[in-house]
Amino acid sequence: MYIDRVYLNQPVPADSWLAALPAVRALEDRDHPLTFSSPVTFLVGENGAGKSTLLEAIAVACGFNAEGGTRNFSFSTRDTHSPLHRYLTVGRRDYPQDGFFLRAESFYNAATYIDTMPDLADSYGGVSLHRQSHGESFLSLVEHRFGGRGLYLLDEPEAALSPARLMTLLVHIRYLVGRGSQFLIATHSPILMAYPGACICHLSETGISQVNYRDTEHYQLTRRFLEAPERMIELLFQEEG
Repeated sequence: MYIDRVYLNQPVPADSWLAALPAVRALEDRDHPLTFSSPVTFLVGENGAGKSTLLEAIAVACGFNAEGGTRNFSFSTRDTHSPLHRYLTVGRRDYPQDGFFLRAESFYNAATYIDTMPDLADSYGGVSLHRQSHGESFLSLVEHRFGGRGLYLLDEPEAALSPARLMTLLVHIRYLVGRGSQFLIATHSPILMAYPGACICHLSETGISQVNYRDTEHYQLTRRFLEAPERMIELLFQEEG
């Protein structure tokens, strides 16, 4: 465990759009910070709940490049990250030897930056990430670049991965946890959330709460759909009509 808690060291300005996020307001209580008690923590919730915003702020507060990469990545294609990291305190228990912030939306930019440094090619599998499919490049990064004893922050990695490759990612996560790593992952994937012993933090209109895997809406809706897809589609189309 490299980080064990997160809270706001000062209130976010009332006129900031961040102040409207219940998950952000929940962090103002220093006596009840968001805590990380497992090597693998998932941030889950509906679109717009603030998962990616919070993960990005934690990453920047820990010294990672806002668009993704390691602490040594210094590129910036567009300054669009939120100022949340300025108000955030991240409690540290130890300092990792490795680390990476992977975000799906700007992975293309990170891959382009890597291509400008040929001496790093072997660390990323020896083949340009642009010469692989989106999913292949994601897994190549995890397999070749993530070395263990690291802090890895992943923002919606399922965006590029098939169900089978998500299961492969679970195996890699388990291997890296066994080598002293910590993961913080924002996701919608019920496959990833099934990681044994993971802590699942649900971000919602009421704040942040820990939930059991089978109590997540992601699991329940996916199960109901797969058990009766025709019935679910029928109900959805009726509502639309």
